[in-house]
Amino acid sequence: METSGRITTTPDAHDFTVENVEKALHQLYYDPNIENKNLAQKWLMQAQVSPQAWQFCWALLSPDKVPEIQYFGASALHTKISRYWSDIPSDQYETLKTQLFSQIACFSSGSKMVLTRLCVALASLALNTMPEAWPGAVPEMVRVFQEEGGGVDGRARCLALLELLTVLPEEFQTSRLPQYRKGQVRGALGREWGSVCPLLQQLLRRGDSPGAVKARVLRCLSSWVLLDVPLSESEGLVEDCFTALPDPELFDTAVEAIVNAISQPDSQRYVNTLLKLVPQVLSLQEQLREAVQNGDMETSHGICRIAVALGENHSRALLEQVEHWQGFLALVNMIMFCTGIPGHYPVNETTSSLTLTFWYTLQDDIMSFDSERQAVYLQVYRPVYFQLVDVLLHKAQFPSDQEYASWSSDEKEQFRIYRVDISDTLMYVYEMLGAELLSNLYEKLGRILTNTEQASSWQHTEALLYGFQSIAETIDVNYSDVIPGLIGLIPRITVVSLCLRTVLLSVLPLVLQALGNPDLSVSSVSTLKKICRECKYDLPPYATNIVAVSQEVLIKQIHKTSQCMWLMQALGFLLSALPVEEILRNLHSLITPYIQQLEKLADETPNPSNKLAIIHILGLLSNLFTTLDISKQEDESGEGTAPPVKTALPPPGPNPVVVVLQQVFALIQTVLSKWLNDSQVVEAVCAIFEKSVKTLLHDFAPMVSQLSEMLGQMYSTIPQASALDLTRQMVHIFASETDNFPPIKALFELVTSVTLSIFQQGRGSCRGGGDISLLFFWALKRKPDLFLSESLDVKAVFHCGVLSLKFPEAPTVKSTCLFFTELLPRCSDVPPVARVVQEDGKLLLQAVLEAIGGGSSRSLMDQFAEVLFSLNKHCLPLLTVWLKEALQAAGFPSTRVTTEQKDTFTQQILRERVNKRRVKDIVKEFTLVCRGLHGTEYAAEY
Repeated sequence: METSGRITTTPDAHDFTVENVEKALHQLYYDPNIENKNLAQKWLMQAQVSPQAWQFCWALLSPDKVPEIQYFGASALHTKISRYWSDIPSDQYETLKTQLFSQIACFSSGSKMVLTRLCVALASLALNTMPEAWPGAVPEMVRVFQEEGGGVDGRARCLALLELLTVLPEEFQTSRLPQYRKGQVRGALGREWGSVCPLLQQLLRRGDSPGAVKARVLRCLSSWVLLDVPLSESEGLVEDCFTALPDPELFDTAVEAIVNAISQPDSQRYVNTLLKLVPQVLSLQEQLREAVQNGDMETSHGICRIAVALGENHSRALLEQVEHWQGFLALVNMIMFCTGIPGHYPVNETTSSLTLTFWYTLQDDIMSFDSERQAVYLQVYRPVYFQLVDVLLHKAQFPSDQEYASWSSDEKEQFRIYRVDISDTLMYVYEMLGAELLSNLYEKLGRILTNTEQASSWQHTEALLYGFQSIAETIDVNYSDVIPGLIGLIPRITVVSLCLRTVLLSVLPLVLQALGNPDLSVSSVSTLKKICRECKYDLPPYATNIVAVSQEVLIKQIHKTSQCMWLMQALGFLLSALPVEEILRNLHSLITPYIQQLEKLADETPNPSNKLAIIHILGLLSNLFTTLDISKQEDESGEGTAPPVKTALPPPGPNPVVVVLQQVFALIQTVLSKWLNDSQVVEAVCAIFEKSVKTLLHDFAPMVSQLSEMLGQMYSTIPQASALDLTRQMVHIFASETDNFPPIKALFELVTSVTLSIFQQGRGSCRGGGDISLLFFWALKRKPDLFLSESLDVKAVFHCGVLSLKFPEAPTVKSTCLFFTELLPRCSDVPPVARVVQEDGKLLLQAVLEAIGGGSSRSLMDQFAEVLFSLNKHCLPLLTVWLKEALQAAGFPSTRVTTEQKDTFTQQILRERVNKRRVKDIVKEFTLVCRGLHGTEYAAEY
């Protein structure tokens, strides 16, 4: 057992004595030898779960022991109670409870860490005995610690009680209770709130309560509200939290309690309470302004968290209280103040980023109302969103060059990510503000670039260009009114851009040097990627050097996986600007070492180590092909530094990416043959082709035939989602091309047949359901002739779709609804579709009605309404009969609807063949009636 006082061997049961445990703990804490520490830790873990723990744990809690030893004793108690409860005889429950109460009382004035572990142990005991064996657990805890005696002062007893009440819900959240017991215990804990709440209120409101007690009260409240305590029942305590905010010692815990309380999903039901909280939050504005003025980032951050929690979680509920619109608008403006808080994120302020999700949520809620109410809200909030754009563009500005140079690499990276978040927000806001936003940005840009009297900083100009780019990158603005004017500004913008390019190119040598420094990995690689993307036509003279340095750092494995992928993307941008022969030469040099390594790995027996290496190499190739796009040379030839027009002509031979893929195709097939049952390797292989197809589009045509054949073999052997994704991509791009139709048709039929057989055997995964529905959708959209094939069982496709509508996953249901809205219009021109709809359309209607009746989430009702609208538009005579037959059944689609309500619904639906929005409203109204929610506050959830 021991040699010279050290734990050295595997213990026998008799070794777990108090003396040996103490020696092991001493070895764990003080022995400088790491092997001895590890041995001691392993031995102590065995001791903790041994039957002897019941004897030594109480002895270790003796007052003459040091806190580290006492802590181990308390931890051993918790482990035995929480993990080995079934070993404890029921006649020992009361004794164990009494002993724990006694120990907690003893330690209420002792070590805080030991006290907490003892409280957690008693909490675990309570959770295991509630509600049957210990029905009044919380009232008894309160009574025991309010009794005088034991030589423990009142303040210490109070703090111990609060610690116990705080850890009780926390222990519930992490407990290993069986699922059926979790529900029972949660209900029992919910009923105990009636004992906890008055105690917390009394302690928080007493003028003589010490700060430590009040802080513990706030922590306790934070813990209990996570059990979904109704906001109406904690309303008074939450209001008391606001009175604690001016106290610096209580500020953080008060913020946490308020945010936790109003962020609970169930709290949106209590609109009256929420309305009372709005003025409370608004009353914090003066404290917020003072904090900002004094540079107190912690306080401004905390107040912003409260305002955002209320606005983000309850914007729809508060928007609907029309008579209180001014209060909510004031809250929105308070959040706007937080968004525009002075300073540069993340150096001078860390608050503004908290607000960005709120602006998404508010916009979504406004746009979800019917057109009449939407118009009212837009009148109020469109000016707010225009102001938001100004604020975000200001926040996106770079600091002065001198200040930026003083930032750390981590701060620069955080600022880069923050600007990406701003870009995403601007792109989203465009959906609400539309073309007027582009005009607004154009006017600002025009004023800056044509104002010869007052020079503007490059930061201001760059931020505006960044805003314009954020919108133009993903939205087709070719038909915008601002484009002709923007073309007139291009020479001036080009001057600015050229300056920025010159700045970027001037730092290229430093960036290449920094690539070899692991500490500068993220900043150096992301900067090189930016330079290669934005200045690629300036880079041919530097290309050889950039490729050589990049190859060297990749071979030395200096960077983590994600940075290696970024580096390959950078090289893809770089190579895109070179002549084809130079691209091929550089590609050969760049990827030959990896191909050789992949060949070696393909010959080895599969194991976890070579799997990671294979996935890494495949990832490098797919990231390289993501950005290697020579077709963009023609698109970008209008730029000042683009190549001459003559180099923009299509290359005479196949695309360089296709050349490389054809060379490595056999090798990839070899890898697949050994790893076909591993979804991660299959996904990595598919990613290479998916990225290449997305980038090359129709230039990928030479490989369509062989890739289609390989995909079919893969999917026939082991169907995997990534292969289905790639098939969908191929159908989307190539199904309508005459030359590529035969292999695409064969692939589509094979994948459909395999997937349908999975569904028919009852093995259809939800993910597969969504993917196959999207495949059917694109097949119909791009080439409806695919559904004329004799090899395609259209009836089985239809039934597969009906089955997918009943899956619980929202993405699956959405894509399936999309498929049916594309399928139903084809009744007129695709006979097999017409036949199956005529024969089995009633099954589709029943599935839709079942979902509306409560079978699917309310958030999906718009999608089901689209299917119903499509049925009405393209199958009206049949729908009239089907609706009558389906709704005749008693209790269908819900026992809550009457025959009269079903008749009204039928008449309303059959009447609406033009107004899709109206059909959506009818469906939403009917689903509320079916769910028993019509006219309730809870109905405002969506």
